[in-house]
Amino acid sequence: MYQLSQIKAEVNKLAKLIGANQHQLPTYGRSRDLGYTHVEVDENFYHLVCVERGGELERNSTSDFNELLYLIFSDATFDIASNYEVKNRIENQDSRRLLFKKQIDLMYSINSKFGQKLETEITKVLDEHPFKDNRSNGA
Repeated sequence: MYQLSQIKAEVNKLAKLIGANQHQLPTYGRSRDLGYTHVEVDENFYHLVCVERGGELERNSTSDFNELLYLIFSDATFDIASNYEVKNRIENQDSRRLLFKKQIDLMYSINSKFGQKLETEITKVLDEHPFKDNRSNGA
């Protein structure tokens, strides 16, 4: 198991590849609350924990270091891609088109397996909830 300082160093190295800032990354060993994530490590697992108003909202646990990195950067790239989409919004187009493409591209920049995994997850989402572009019909 990697120690928190080692995890932080690797996350910071990868974050530079995509221009993620510290606000988009977790803290380590302690929560900053407000719906942000933090990383905990015990003898068997890495935990990515989301805390809001002092209560734990979500905990993802894994023994796989790469899975921990995937979870961290899935969140970070979503935030970056969301900001990108807002600044580059295309009228009458489902905002997820631009957001998902940007997020997938960012994940591929970090690790091709991360990009492939995210692409598979997004494809499943779109199978159930396809893009809905708003077309002006004069009404």
